[in-house]
Amino acid sequence: MFGRVSGKFSLALRRAFSVLAVVALLGVAPVARAGEFVRSDCRAIVKPTDTIRFDTDEHLRWYKRFWTGTCDHLPFCFSGSPNWNDIVGKLLAKGGQVEQPTLLPKACRLGQLIGLEWAKAKDIQKISTKDLKAFNNTLEAAGDPLKGVEAVDAKARAMLGQQPRASASKKP
Repeated sequence: MFGRVSGKFSLALRRAFSVLAVVALLGVAPVARAGEFVRSDCRAIVKPTDTIRFDTDEHLRWYKRFWTGTCDHLPFCFSGSPNWNDIVGKLLAKGGQVEQPTLLPKACRLGQLIGLEWAKAKDIQKISTKDLKAFNNTLEAAGDPLKGVEAVDAKARAMLGQQPRASASKKP
């Protein structure tokens, strides 16, 4: 009697471990892929991609497009620039070493704020591609990249119905 129970129990355990292994693989594989596209110097600043809850896989792929310019089989997508990884690089170059400690975290957080919203389904997003173009124009036209980031942050937060962040900029 114990032989049969033990055999059934053993079979049940093997099935349970097989299911757990599949769940673990499915849960881990996309995470490793997802978190790699945000700039390395932004990763310690923004919420890790693998901890963000996306509405759909397409929402994640559009978010990846926002950061990298890579379409990853997205419909009606155009690869390339501008993308947020490139924009942060340009902002840092424009701001120089003196502004980098203040500029980098603001630019990274702004990217996550805008990117998560823009990547949503078009019928529910509050930030459109047209808005991205306007934001990019503001950043490029700003003489001071920190002030440009703060202006875009205020505009994006207003569009999302959020309170503006307190400015840490102490520039005259």
